[in-house]
Amino acid sequence: MKLEQNLKLMQIFPEAFKKFSRSDEFHHSTQRIAESLKELIKLCGDDPNREGLEETPFRVIKAFLEYTEGQRTDPREHLHKTFAVEHKELVLVKDIEFFSMCEHHFAPFFGVAHVGYIPGEKITGLSKIARMVDGYAKRFQVQERLTNQIAEAIEEVLLPSGTMVVIEAKHMCMCGRGVKKSSAATTTSAVRGVFATNSDARSEFVSLLNRS
Repeated sequence: MKLEQNLKLMQIFPEAFKKFSRSDEFHHSTQRIAESLKELIKLCGDDPNREGLEETPFRVIKAFLEYTEGQRTDPREHLHKTFAVEHKELVLVKDIEFFSMCEHHFAPFFGVAHVGYIPGEKITGLSKIARMVDGYAKRFQVQERLTNQIAEAIEEVLLPSGTMVVIEAKHMCMCGRGVKKSSAATTTSAVRGVFATNSDARSEFVSLLNRS
């Protein structure tokens, strides 16, 4: 890793740099990772010094810091911007695209999240829900945890009557390797409050979700 590459990483990802007390510690850390990535390239049968791979260790480190930006934030903070609006019916934000990283294989999984809640005393901006989803997705994750974290954040901050989250995703650790089932998709849900006790509320969520 070149010094200018480390300076670039420090500028782009200042939150990651804050974990180190000195810049030279950050440099030594990225240097060790870069050398390990070169060894991985060798293990896979290629030459880390050839033109196409020479800058790959830096690119990989930069990419992983981007993939995991949510690890260094509290996604719930996005929900703290609230409004006092008299609305006691379902609010549903559909098809929130997300990209995440499977913690088991460091392979991507991606899809859409559908987030619904029945407000208590306050609502939040619709874009804030999408930003919160991104915050939890940009971590080393499993889909089941991601689904629950989104629901729990809504519950903790907005104090709604109920929350329901459904995530549909494809996992490259299943589609691109292993069993190689490229058409396989995974659906998970998290149900809180009135959605857990009232079948009509759940039916409304599903009905709106299936409406084109």
